[in-house]
Amino acid sequence: MSSTGPNSKQAQRKAAMMVLAHAAATDIAGRLAAIAVPAHENLREPENGLVMLRGRIGGDGAPFNLGEATVSRAAVRLATGEVGFGYTLGRDARKAQMIALCDAMVQSAELSGEVEAKVIAPLRVAMNAERGRKAAETAATRVDFYTMVRGEG
Repeated sequence: MSSTGPNSKQAQRKAAMMVLAHAAATDIAGRLAAIAVPAHENLREPENGLVMLRGRIGGDGAPFNLGEATVSRAAVRLATGEVGFGYTLGRDARKAQMIALCDAMVQSAELSGEVEAKVIAPLRVAMNAERGRKAAETAATRVDFYTMVRGEG
């Protein structure tokens, strides 16, 4: 993600959030321990809540309320002014706060490279390896169906 500009920064944040949302809280905490976390304040204390999940009949039909999911959210401001937001499924307020902190650091010109190299990139590698393992496990159970033509007559 070497190109500059607002779109590349948004893409970098989006990619980082995707990795952080799928990572375990203990993995994020372990990676954050390897870097010097800057001074920051909580704009929104970590809190738990519910969001409504919506579905569509047939994928593109009439929308309906499928149910509710528990989420945790937090907002953090670095001493340098960058604001980060963190959301995660479940009731893990600490993970939401760590995601918000990473989001704020990704926006910082001084910290962006270090966070990408020491936190997000290793988590991305682990996530891709786990996805590859699951894909291989699923492929091993694949069944090929074929249709035999019956001759009648």
